Amino acid sequence: MTRTSVSLLALTISLLLPAAAMAQDTDTAGPTPPAEAAPPETTDPSAIVVTGRETRTSVVLPGTEMQKILPGVSPLKAIQTLPGVLYITADPWGYNEQNAQIFIHGFAGNQLGYTMDGIPLGDQSYGNYNGLSPQRAVISENVGRVVVSTGAGDLATASNSNLGGTVETYSSDPRPTFGIDLAQTIGSYDTSRTFARVDTGTFGGNNSAYISAARQRARAWDFRGYQGGWQANAKFVHDDSIGKLTLYFDYNDMTQPNEDSTVFFKPSAGNTATPVQLYTPYTKPFFYPEFDTYRNSYLSPLGNSPATEGSNYRNYYSDAQRTDYLAYGRYDAHFSDKVTLSTTAYFHHNDGAGVVAGPLGQSITTAQPYLDPAYASLPANCRFTANANGVRSAACTALTPAQAAAAGAALVAATGGSGLITRTTEYRIDRYGVISALAIDLGAHNIEIGGWFEHNSTTQWRRWYGVDAADPASSTPYIRPLEAAQPLFTQYQGEARINQLQLHVQDSWHVFDPLRVQFGFKTSAQWANGWFPVQPKVGSLSGLTGGLPQGKIDTKNWFLPAVGATWDFNGHEQVYFNVQKNLRQYPAYLAGGGGPWFTGSQAAFDAFADEGKPESSWTYEGGLRTSRSLASDVSINAQINYYHVVFNNRLLAISTNPGGIAGGGITGGTSILVNVGDVHTDGVDAAFTLRVGAFSLYNATSYNLSKYQSDYTSTASGIGAATGTCIGGYLVTAGVVPTCGKQLPGTPKWMNKSVATLAIGPIEAQVIGDYVGRRYATFSNDASVPSYFLTSFRLAARMPDGILPLRKAEVALNITNLMDKKGVSTLSVGSATNGYSAYPIAPRQWFLTLSAAY
Repeated sequence: MTRTSVSLLALTISLLLPAAAMAQDTDTAGPTPPAEAAPPETTDPSAIVVTGRETRTSVVLPGTEMQKILPGVSPLKAIQTLPGVLYITADPWGYNEQNAQIFIHGFAGNQLGYTMDGIPLGDQSYGNYNGLSPQRAVISENVGRVVVSTGAGDLATASNSNLGGTVETYSSDPRPTFGIDLAQTIGSYDTSRTFARVDTGTFGGNNSAYISAARQRARAWDFRGYQGGWQANAKFVHDDSIGKLTLYFDYNDMTQPNEDSTVFFKPSAGNTATPVQLYTPYTKPFFYPEFDTYRNSYLSPLGNSPATEGSNYRNYYSDAQRTDYLAYGRYDAHFSDKVTLSTTAYFHHNDGAGVVAGPLGQSITTAQPYLDPAYASLPANCRFTANANGVRSAACTALTPAQAAAAGAALVAATGGSGLITRTTEYRIDRYGVISALAIDLGAHNIEIGGWFEHNSTTQWRRWYGVDAADPASSTPYIRPLEAAQPLFTQYQGEARINQLQLHVQDSWHVFDPLRVQFGFKTSAQWANGWFPVQPKVGSLSGLTGGLPQGKIDTKNWFLPAVGATWDFNGHEQVYFNVQKNLRQYPAYLAGGGGPWFTGSQAAFDAFADEGKPESSWTYEGGLRTSRSLASDVSINAQINYYHVVFNNRLLAISTNPGGIAGGGITGGTSILVNVGDVHTDGVDAAFTLRVGAFSLYNATSYNLSKYQSDYTSTASGIGAATGTCIGGYLVTAGVVPTCGKQLPGTPKWMNKSVATLAIGPIEAQVIGDYVGRRYATFSNDASVPSYFLTSFRLAARMPDGILPLRKAEVALNITNLMDKKGVSTLSVGSATNGYSAYPIAPRQWFLTLSAAY
């Protein structure tokens, strides 16, 4: 199916540059997607243009406009001002992946589809097993455009998770003339970002290429950790009358020190919270590099954190380290002017580690089974509990307090003598695939037949390392622990092999002039096999009743249809509708998450393998668009659309060990995977752009009501189901969680985005406002976080043409969170009632960028 492409000014961020300035950047257009999906032509690049032949709502954000939000910004962060889109993270670029969160029309990030130049990027879950983030796949400045489908994605999208829409990023093509682009950004918290690109121009008749590199380094705003790394891109294009060959390569090596979330507790009605539960600091900065202060002043000699801080203790440091290699080759063969076969082969390798170095006491329930020789013979009530290393419980009679303290001291010595221990989740991804599509133009019918196949081999290791008191330099956020020392033990190792197959057929039928009908279907099949060569020791992993489950799950749906139509009244107004079914395959991640391989028992896994159903959705959307010129320099463009979604077999992963490390406890735990039945969503997006001469105003309002249709209950086997009841209230009663009629947590009902832009000659000023309404923070809706309104500002001055022998010279000042507001940004929702974890909003920051192009 094809997309509704709306120019940036219509439904995105800015209506911004005058035509002359925009024309200077037209050579950064990305590779052309299928013809029916290409952005519409327009003679006025500063006006909204809505195609008259599409049946679903998509928005096109040019790469030049991305860079106005903040030079180097992530493609996902850049789309946050679109209607129906919520994207939040604790850093201004949107790079930090641990606390990144995206919702589109009520669907969470791992229920959407993501591609880069058509290459699948996986479901964007943190600790990803099947892809990489868009900012790791392409340097921000090399993005040609981002296409966001907020209702249902194109049938041809290579994704097994696009229940609720797609985010498609396209890299820019090489320019036809030789050129050099340079940009340098400095700013708050020691920020330094450098970008360079060299275009060869056309050579050898039909060839062109570019190479580029970027380096970023920025200190976190509330602790002494530096985010950054290196990235390189190269692209080659050979284009002639018989076809187009495209070769692309991306290398990315990044380190992201992470902030831990704060745990919040809300007591049920009639109950009160303890002082420890009420301790909820706005930030939880890590201590690194103050090693001695952390050991001697913060931790006890036995490695326990202050009891008064409860779950909101502070770690020494945590970080995410990732290295990616991504390459593809595509050939578009033009058999005739009406028949084109496009074939793409790709490969992606990733290796990485998520690292947390913190108190031994908080991890003692995992460490003791491996490091205490007497553990197996100890009575259960004499084994150390969380944050109580070396502390004898009152019920323990087999040990004296002195013996317990001696055992705790031995565990400190076994882990390096520092009172710290380091936990890692280490990753490997090797995946390759082929995407192919045959497009046939039959006049009134434009037919496409295609498919996607991918094989993915992936491994996850949970390992634990000591922290040497005599060598603190070997334990830092910038060293992978395995490069410095061998692990104390590997708690578990998960292996998965996954094959994906997706086929599609679609037709765009021009019935007669006002009416175009589009219809087709796709298939979705997954063959997944997961096993654990290393199993956890008994007692070391919360919620585990035996070994972690192993086995195969094959899920296949051979008919996922889509149909839609557009009716163009007069060239200015148009109505459209689209109906589509989508499916999300089970995630085969073997180190946590919401997949069947981490449910905690073989019985629960077998139940999902035999009886479970993947999440699916029916999306119904329709809308009205208008584009009018009221005078020579006055225009208004608007769109309103309504959508209804029936979300079947919604799965919830209820953690058996919630906490403050991205919403989970440091020792980890299995999940209770619950099919809670259906979720029904109704929503409206309305947006307009008013342009009066050099001034433009964009505003978008979104309303989303997403409600569970049933309560649910979970069982000891680690699997649960919808009950068909609606008991109401907030209290769990006889194991029944009152979710019926409750709003999906994490996603607000109301959002509003505004952009005001004034462009006078070489000077441009822009103010962006982003309102996010109240969000519920538990599945029963007994806790919520308040709304917030953030503003950002940009002032740029471009050197007039002819003064310097440059294609472009510009200086720009960006200020994020202009009013320095505080509040909750990302929510980590994992509990039915009472508790949640959250990250803070980043403070006001400034960035100054000097860019030049020859």
